[in-house]
Amino acid sequence: MSDQTPPPAAAAQPLSPEADKQAAMWANIGGIVGFLPSLLIWLILKDRGPRTNVEAKEALNWQITWTILQVGLWIVVTILTGILFASGLWPLAALIGWLPFLWWVVNVIFSIIAGVTINNGGSYRYPLNFRFIK
Repeated sequence: MSDQTPPPAAAAQPLSPEADKQAAMWANIGGIVGFLPSLLIWLILKDRGPRTNVEAKEALNWQITWTILQVGLWIVVTILTGILFASGLWPLAALIGWLPFLWWVVNVIFSIIAGVTINNGGSYRYPLNFRFIK
């Protein structure tokens, strides 16, 4: 048996400016399906590209904020819908039931705007974003 330890792994190569921009763009557009694309891109590539670090972190913070608000909205809508339905105001309950879907549409719109802005060379800051990850 050999007592030799394997050599340390080589550090990952920095991203090219184009790859850095693309990773940052996909971190934002990936938000359409949830926080996982932003989280994975940020965790894997944050040390390889400065733009990816900043923009993916912004996207991840938005996705966390959006998810918290989405869960809260589902709770409120469920309670209100039950009350309105029991009160005989089922048409209003049906309208309120659309709010979580509309909030998802807001996420899709912001994610696409952010991705396009970054792809065009800019930087994007979401209008309502709590910075959980600094």
